[in-house]
Amino acid sequence: MFQPNFKYTHKIVNLLSKISAAREVILNSPLIPKWEVALRREAIIRSAHSSTHIEGNRLNLEQVSKLAHGKKITATRKDKREVLNYLSVLKKIDKLVTGKELAVKDILKIHRLVTKDTLERPEDCGVFRTRYVVVGNPVTGEIFFRPPKNEHVPGLVKDLVDWINPNDAQELDPVIEAGVIHYEFVRIHPFVDGNGRTARVLATWILYKRGFDTKQFFALDDYYDLDRPAYYKVLQSVNQAILDLTKWVEYFVEGVHVSVQEVKERVIRLSSERLRKTKRGQIALTERQMQIVEFINQNGQITNRDVRKLFKLSDEGALKEIKKLVRLGVLKSSGKGRSLHYVAQ
Repeated sequence: MFQPNFKYTHKIVNLLSKISAAREVILNSPLIPKWEVALRREAIIRSAHSSTHIEGNRLNLEQVSKLAHGKKITATRKDKREVLNYLSVLKKIDKLVTGKELAVKDILKIHRLVTKDTLERPEDCGVFRTRYVVVGNPVTGEIFFRPPKNEHVPGLVKDLVDWINPNDAQELDPVIEAGVIHYEFVRIHPFVDGNGRTARVLATWILYKRGFDTKQFFALDDYYDLDRPAYYKVLQSVNQAILDLTKWVEYFVEGVHVSVQEVKERVIRLSSERLRKTKRGQIALTERQMQIVEFINQNGQITNRDVRKLFKLSDEGALKEIKKLVRLGVLKSSGKGRSLHYVAQ
């Protein structure tokens, strides 16, 4: 049975306290839906760029942003596919696990989605490795880490899943849980390739599932990509004999803290004095309503016809969705007759 080994240091406790305080500011700020959509989209784009870049993807942030908006870029097929896969996975983070609890088949599914059409051997996609691999520098031949043997992988992953599902893991702060899972998954190295990306998606899912980042505002991978040598150095520094994760947990929590602080500062800038004084607060929108706001952000306006096409609704159904947003003060009408359209307030 898997049981993590780490100690709560003053640094960890202090950072968790700061993260909690900053998160409260973010969640209680008077954000309008347009800003929420923008923050979510930017975080997903930055995470997709950072997580793939850590593992050698050559696309820059601007190219990733263009891909996310459906635009064409000049790049290799593999680089584009890696980013598109990661974007797709993050956008449907709430649907990655179909049952009430995480299962081994869900981890295989996540790997399959992350690595689709990117591996040298397609048969390695979504399947535990059946040959021994080492982690190292392919140019110099230097070996950084020797993961467990192939035959141990299924059992180790099952042990990790069994630890995640019951109350043992959920008694921990979600940030700690995500950090522990991130490391243990990388240590097991269950796949031939794509382990880092799968581990980071799994950590992101944990934070979403535990209610820490349900709005998907935080680009956690940015911190690791800023100093990739430091990221790998901390991963490799864990003593394999005793597996004391304290230093790794400190590093992981610090990364979450940096991401949360950046969002907090952005939210404070966005939250105007007028909104704070009116105490209007946040407006809770359905996923469909958020998609309408996102459509306007990208296209400047939306029509009844656009809403019908987006969700395959009747004319009456589309108008009903629009009127809800008008009543909430999110949209306002512009133009008349055939030129009638709606823009953000």
